[in-house]
Amino acid sequence: MSDLPIGYWLKHLDRLIENDLDRVLAAESLGRRHWQVLNSLHTDPGTIADLDRRLAAFLDEGEYSVTPVVEELRQRGWVEGLVSLNLSTAGESAHEALFARVSDSRRRTSRGISDEEYRTAVNVLERMSANLEQG
Repeated sequence: MSDLPIGYWLKHLDRLIENDLDRVLAAESLGRRHWQVLNSLHTDPGTIADLDRRLAAFLDEGEYSVTPVVEELRQRGWVEGLVSLNLSTAGESAHEALFARVSDSRRRTSRGISDEEYRTAVNVLERMSANLEQG
């Protein structure tokens, strides 16, 4: 086991996930944030404010909204609506095609980790987050 603290591993893993998804999605000139918006709208259509709330934890420092990403997806014809946003038919097709690639990335990330180990890790991180949120 490593002597490095959990903060190191959290940041390191997040960077690796970001880079891997960017690589996986590069053929479509997309990145992790594009996927997150696309997947979020696929699961639960909503407004920009809804997306900003859902994806706030993923925004980089100085990145306050997913609006630019939504506009890029809108230009591709994948997002419809002005206030209430949803995926167009083309957006749903794109989501389906990209889902397989993203799923492969997720499988690579958790290779050699049992479902129980994964759930335990997520549970511990969730509790640590809750501890700090409470102050």
